[in-house]
Amino acid sequence: MTSPGTRADAETEDLDVEEALALVRDNPGPARPGPGGHGAPAPHHPADSHHRATSWPEARATAERAARAAARAARRTPVSVPLDAALGLTLAAPLAALTDLPSFDTSAMDGWAVAGPGPWTVRDEGVLAGHAEPGPLTDGEAVRIATGARIPPDTTAVLRTEHGRTDERGRLHPTRDVVHGQDIRPRGQECRSGDQLLPVGTLATPAVLGLAAAAGYDTLTAVPRPRVDVLVLGDELLTEGLPHDGLIRDALGPMLPPWLRALGAEVGSVRRIGDDAKAVHRAVTTSDADLIVTTGGTAAGPVDHVRPTLRRIGAGLLVDGVKVRPGHPMLLARLKDDQHLVGLPGNPLAAVSGLLTLAEPLLRTLAARPAPEPYTLPLRDAVHGHPYDTRLVPVVLRGEGAVPLHYNGPAMLRGIAAADGLAAVPPGGARAGQEAELLDLPWATGGIGVCFT
Repeated sequence: MTSPGTRADAETEDLDVEEALALVRDNPGPARPGPGGHGAPAPHHPADSHHRATSWPEARATAERAARAAARAARRTPVSVPLDAALGLTLAAPLAALTDLPSFDTSAMDGWAVAGPGPWTVRDEGVLAGHAEPGPLTDGEAVRIATGARIPPDTTAVLRTEHGRTDERGRLHPTRDVVHGQDIRPRGQECRSGDQLLPVGTLATPAVLGLAAAAGYDTLTAVPRPRVDVLVLGDELLTEGLPHDGLIRDALGPMLPPWLRALGAEVGSVRRIGDDAKAVHRAVTTSDADLIVTTGGTAAGPVDHVRPTLRRIGAGLLVDGVKVRPGHPMLLARLKDDQHLVGLPGNPLAAVSGLLTLAEPLLRTLAARPAPEPYTLPLRDAVHGHPYDTRLVPVVLRGEGAVPLHYNGPAMLRGIAAADGLAAVPPGGARAGQEAELLDLPWATGGIGVCFT
C-alpha cells in the first residue's frame, strides 16, 4: 500500500533544479494551512489501515516530493550571504560579471615589457602589481615588470626573464623570437562586464567563490539553508564518561549535527529529552525549523513517544517504516505544509540509514541542490541480503570495486566510520562481482559537504 503523499503529483513529479529555485521568491508567502488543508494529503496513521512499509526507492522519492511541496508552501526569500559564508549554498540569481576580467591589460609573467624590435634600452624603474598605470613605452625601450602588473601603453609584448639577456652596455636582447602580444593578458580576456558567468542553480564551490570575488562580488544571492532542530530521545543516554549501570553513551548527539551540516542544513537546537511524552510534544510543537529530526522512540513500546505525538497533533504520516535494513522503523511526517519530521531509529547505523534515506533527499531538495548522479560498482565480496528488504552496507572503494566492511549491524558505527559510502544490496543479497548502487558519504568524495560549520 502506498501511503498518502507518496503518489505521483503532476505539479511536483519532475521538478528540476531551476524549477525548484523558482519556488524561492522575493517575498514570503501567505499564511499556510495546516495538515489536511488545501494541497496537503489527509493525515495517515498506522491505525487507519494495515501498516506496510514503503520500499527504499519510493521512500527517497517521497522525501523529495515532500520537500518540493514544502518549498512551494514556504516561498522562501533568497538570502544575501557574504562570500566566506556561502560555501555549499545554491545560487538563486545568475552570477554576472561586475567588471571586465582582467580589468586592465596585465603581465602574465615576470620579465620585461618591451616596445618594438630589440635590442632595448631598459628603464631604471620597474612596474609592480598593484601600482598605478605606468608611463608609455617608446620603440626600443623596455621596463622590468612583475606578474599581474599593468602593461604600459604601447607595449609590444612581455619578454620572460628566462628569455632575455643584457649586454655589457645594459641593453636587453631576446634569446628567442618575440611574438606580438605574447604573455599579455588583455583586458576582458576572460569576460566583459555584464557577461553571465554562472546560472541560477549553481552550487557555491570554493572555485565559484573565487570567481565571484574576482568578478567584484562581496556577497552572493542564494537559497537559504534548510533549518533543522535535533531531538535526541531516551533516558538511557550519557553525554560523557564510560557506560555504566545500564546507561550508554549518546553517539547520535555528537554525530547528527555535523552530518546534517554536511548535507547543507543549518542546525538550530540540539536537545536531549528523556522518555517524557509531554516534553517530546512540547519540543515538536514549539520548533519553527523546516525539519525536525528525532532519534529513537519510533517503535510502539511504552516509552516510544514519537508516533503518539504525531497522532496527537494531527500530522500526516508520509512514510511509516521503510523496507531497508538497518533502519526499518524510520518515518517521515508532515507537521505543517512547510515543516516535516524525520524519525530516526535509535541504533546508530540504523539512524545513518534514515539520514541517507529520508533526510538527505529532503534537505537536498529544500536547498535546491542537484541530485547526485546514481552510479554502481561491483562488490568485491558476496553480501548476505535480507529476504525482502534492501540492505545498506558500509563499503570502502578500492580501484574499480567496492569492498564490503564488517561491523555493519544496526548498533555499530565501526564500519561506517571507516567507510567511503554505503552499498544498496537488493533483497536476497549480492554475489561477488555483482554491481550495486553506491551512496557517497558527504565528506568521502571531497565534495562540498566536507564543510561542517
